[in-house]
Amino acid sequence: MKYGFWLPIFGGWLRNVEDENMPPTFDYAKKVIQSAEMWGYDTTLIAELYLNDIKGPERDSIEAWSTAAALAAVTEKIEIMTAIRPGFHNPAVAAKMASNIDHISNGRFTLNVVSAWWAEEAKQYGGAFTEHDERYERTDEFLTILKGLWTEDTFSFKGKYYDIENTKLEPKPVQRPNPILYAGGESPRGKQSIVEHCDSYVMHGGTVEEIETKIADMESRRAAAEKDPFGSFGMAAFIICRDTEEEVQAELERITDVKDVSGYAGYNDFVSKSQLEQQVKLMDYSVSNRGLRPNLIGTPEQIAERIIEFENAGLDLLLLQFSPQLEEMKRFSEKVMPLVEKKRKLQQEINI
Repeated sequence: MKYGFWLPIFGGWLRNVEDENMPPTFDYAKKVIQSAEMWGYDTTLIAELYLNDIKGPERDSIEAWSTAAALAAVTEKIEIMTAIRPGFHNPAVAAKMASNIDHISNGRFTLNVVSAWWAEEAKQYGGAFTEHDERYERTDEFLTILKGLWTEDTFSFKGKYYDIENTKLEPKPVQRPNPILYAGGESPRGKQSIVEHCDSYVMHGGTVEEIETKIADMESRRAAAEKDPFGSFGMAAFIICRDTEEEVQAELERITDVKDVSGYAGYNDFVSKSQLEQQVKLMDYSVSNRGLRPNLIGTPEQIAERIIEFENAGLDLLLLQFSPQLEEMKRFSEKVMPLVEKKRKLQQEINI
C-alpha cells in the first residue's frame, strides 16, 4: 500500500468544526509535506477549487498549481498530484505548465483530472460549466491535446472545444510518455473517459465491498477497450486513530455533529450535478470526499486490519485526510504503518 494525503489547502476537512488548527497558508502546507517525506508518505493530492468548499466560499484557500510548483522546489521524494479541471484551463498552456513543474520536481508531478461539479464556482471564476456528459466530452479533447503535446514534436488538433495548430512544446516532461494521469468518476460517461485516457483510477471513500466491485468493473472496462491495466487504484479516506474505542467514538460524534454552516454551500451541486453510485447523506458530507465510509477509524490494530482488507480487494493507494493534519499524520505513521507491514508479512508467510 502507498500512503498519500490531501494537502491542507482549505483550513481542514471537517465542515462542522470551525478551527482545526491547520491554517490555509503556504508555510503550513510546506511544513506538512516536508514532514510527510520524513514520515514515509508517498504522495500528496492538491485539490483545485477557487472557492473554499470545506469552510465556506468566503474563507481563505490556497491555489493548487502555484502551490504545487513551490512545493516541488522544496521537496525531494514525494509525488505531487495536482487536480486539473478542463473547464478552467487552456489545454496547451496547461501542458506547458505541467511539463515545467515536472522538471522542477524531477519527474514527481502528476495530475488528477476532474471534470468539475460546482456551478456557482464556475460562474464566479468564468469556468465552462455545461451538462454532465458534455463536460466529459471537453475532458476527452483536453486530454488528447495534453498527451499529444507531451509526446509529439508538433501537434495540431481541431475539435468542438479546442483548436490548436502546429503547436510545439519543449522541453517534454521528465516522465515518459507523460506525467501520470489519475481520475475518478462514477457515471458510465465518466468511466468511459477515464478508461480511454487515464493511467490510474481514484475513488471517493467506500466500503471494502464497494471498492472491490468498482475495481473489478474498471479492470473489465479497461480490458474490453484493449488498454493496458491501470497503474494503480486509489481511495480517499479520513483517519480517526485513537488508543481506545471510547476515544474513537467521542471524536466521531464530535466531527459529525451537523450544523447549519457555510461549509455546506456546495452540497446541493455535488449531489445533483454529479452522477454518483452511492447516495451521499448529509452526515457523510460532514467530512470531505466520503472519507468516513471506508471506516478507517478505530485503534491502530483495527485500522491496520482494515487496510489489509482493502489491499486484498485490489487497492494500492490511500489518499488520507487528517485533523489536525500534522499531529494525526505523525500518529498514523508511527502507530499504523508499521502494523500494516507486520500484518502483510505475516499474511505472506501463512500463504507460503
